[in-house]
Amino acid sequence: MKSPLYDRDFFAWSRQQAELLRAGKLAQADIEHIAEEIDSMGRTEKRELIGRLSVLLLHLLKWRHQPDKRGPSWEASIRVQRNRLADHLDDNPSLKPLLPQALASAYRDAALEAVAETGLAGATFPRMCPWTVEQVLDGEFWPG
Repeated sequence: MKSPLYDRDFFAWSRQQAELLRAGKLAQADIEHIAEEIDSMGRTEKRELIGRLSVLLLHLLKWRHQPDKRGPSWEASIRVQRNRLADHLDDNPSLKPLLPQALASAYRDAALEAVAETGLAGATFPRMCPWTVEQVLDGEFWPG
């Protein structure tokens, strides 16, 4: 049954639906919206994966193409993103098969941002990600 509360007060709706589900009152629950929200949560986790990969790839590109600007903060950023990606994948292991596609998507954004942040020509950066998923996530891999 659709709940009018869904559009008026999402927080109140979510608490109400959780209570209904915990009480086993499925007939009273807003199943259609609950399903939409669960789907949305899955998409959010995938976007989080791509976003973190994009940040990591941006830093790896800068590390590779601007060796004279390497420093502790860049190294820390790379290490932190790798840690956060590992945690995210531990929390969401079903995302692992999506890594190759996510890497390709994230790289497109990272390459665009690398041009903007470094001032280097777009042709400096390969069209496709030059590294494998395993390399990108490997704490011992440092390009260049």
